[in-house]
Amino acid sequence: MSTDAPQTTSHPTVAFIGLGNMGGPMAANLVSAGVPVLGFDVVPEAMETARHHGVQVVTDPLEAVAQAEVVLTMLPSGRHVISAYQETPGLLAAARPDTIFLDCSTINISEAQQAAKLAQQAGFRAVDAPVSGGVVGAEAGTLAFMVGGEDDVVAAVRPLLDIMGARAVHCGGNGLGQAAKICNNMILGVTQIAVGEAFVLGEKLGLTHQALFDVVSKASGQCWALTTNCPVPGPVPTSPATRDYQPGFAGALMAKDLTLATNALDEQSVDAQLGRLAAAIYSEFAAGDGARQDFSAIINTIRENSSSPEA
Repeated sequence: MSTDAPQTTSHPTVAFIGLGNMGGPMAANLVSAGVPVLGFDVVPEAMETARHHGVQVVTDPLEAVAQAEVVLTMLPSGRHVISAYQETPGLLAAARPDTIFLDCSTINISEAQQAAKLAQQAGFRAVDAPVSGGVVGAEAGTLAFMVGGEDDVVAAVRPLLDIMGARAVHCGGNGLGQAAKICNNMILGVTQIAVGEAFVLGEKLGLTHQALFDVVSKASGQCWALTTNCPVPGPVPTSPATRDYQPGFAGALMAKDLTLATNALDEQSVDAQLGRLAAAIYSEFAAGDGARQDFSAIINTIRENSSSPEA
């Protein structure tokens, strides 16, 4: 009989800044896996929810950072990330030597690279790891991470990513995690509109939703926007359409991501007509009730704008 002691995994202490709809469940999953997490959010309700899930909440983010080996930020925009890093005093000023700054926010590529450079110039290591999978994925721990950073730094944070998600793909250097995400979501925005248009056309032609789904889901038009996020109730019982378009991935978030994609298209002088059109469509959609609905609810806008042909 072996007398070896059981192996235990030692997790780094994480300062989790941003405990909202995505960050809160991600922090809770870390705690459930035995990771020491000190959390902060500017919204008291988010702090209370995190506390309920075992996160040690603090009233000062600098207090959390001063005790952490990894500083994980999940913030609304690049402006918020850079401001949090640089405020006087900011997160960089409070961190201990050799701290890793892991930003999981979805921001402009240039902002992600700027944030990483600020951390590196201050003597720290930096990774960008935006996520895909929405609130459902955050709660279930099945997120996909698109990771940008040096090999050794990515390897150091991978155990944390594996707790919060089902897949982490190292896409290259700092900022390239963001690049991969906006490319993916540009495809997603375009295809969700195309699927919505096809179903509205099918309705007008007399096709049932199920018949169209049965054909396309096994044909060359098959895509995630159809087989997982089907925009009509019935064919995919788990799609947001069956829950009156409760997100899921909200229209406001798709509009944000497509704006980031458009920024990158402009910076790189790419002739992406469909990507720009999708950004304009979702910007208008998110200006109204669509902001709080799943982005697949764009089908309702397509219906509303589809007039009946003249008799």
